[in-house]
Amino acid sequence: MSPDVMPEAQVAPALTDSGDKTGRAHSRARAARRRRIVVTAARVLLLVAVLGLWEVLSRAEIIDPFNFSMPSTIWDQIWTWVTHGTALGSLGEQIWYTLYEALLGWVVGVVAGVVFGIALGRITLLADVLGPYIKVLNSIPRIVLAPIFVIWFGLGPASKVASAVVLVFFPVFFNAFQGAREVDRNLVANARILGASDRRVTLQVVIPSATSWIFTSLHVSFGFALIGAIVGEYIGATKGIGLLVAQSQGTFNAAGVYAAMVILAVVALLAEGLLTFAESRIFRWKPTGSDS
Repeated sequence: MSPDVMPEAQVAPALTDSGDKTGRAHSRARAARRRRIVVTAARVLLLVAVLGLWEVLSRAEIIDPFNFSMPSTIWDQIWTWVTHGTALGSLGEQIWYTLYEALLGWVVGVVAGVVFGIALGRITLLADVLGPYIKVLNSIPRIVLAPIFVIWFGLGPASKVASAVVLVFFPVFFNAFQGAREVDRNLVANARILGASDRRVTLQVVIPSATSWIFTSLHVSFGFALIGAIVGEYIGATKGIGLLVAQSQGTFNAAGVYAAMVILAVVALLAEGLLTFAESRIFRWKPTGSDS
């Protein structure tokens, strides 16, 4: 028998094993699709049930419709803003103004958090010197800084960006710091053996290793950026969703307050979806499950 020809007794088990793995992969894919469908249906049903119960209780005046409003009234308010604009201008302009402040504050806060987190995670002396100050600053309720920023920077977007930055910075900083500290020491040692400088170790080993930690903080930090922008607008602004909330509250328009909250929730969900998509593209190498 030629040595290049595999015996039939060896070919059959190999083909069977390959077929079993393919079958298991298809079964897992079908199970995952079924689970996604079930989860999506459950979410939709839960939302419909809550909104329906809210509508029924408000119409029956079991709960006060003046204070709690009702989903149909909230939808009418959103539709009025979409079609006729708000007292501050078009709804799109208000959304963009708030989104601009939140995005700018988020970017600045993320960059500052990553830079300081990696730096303090890599340089022990720097962490020892600045650590107590960062802990003190983190203990300050950052929402109370919003009025101070309005005094410092005025009613323009700068005060809202500052509020967003201080809310975003700390969660990103602590995750980046922990990610830098948790990097595999063997990777660092191997890089140094190969002649890598401190700069190359940081850029090519530490930062890539800390990326998953950093992305974990990005999911919550954009919500914090929106909170910072909204709180700043609520305290004092010339336009924005936060000012819509303040005006609706001032006129006892509960539907307006809830409508603004719905709009913010949609913006936050869209941002979360974009971050999840970016994370899935960046971390395509990560295993999603076992093949066994």
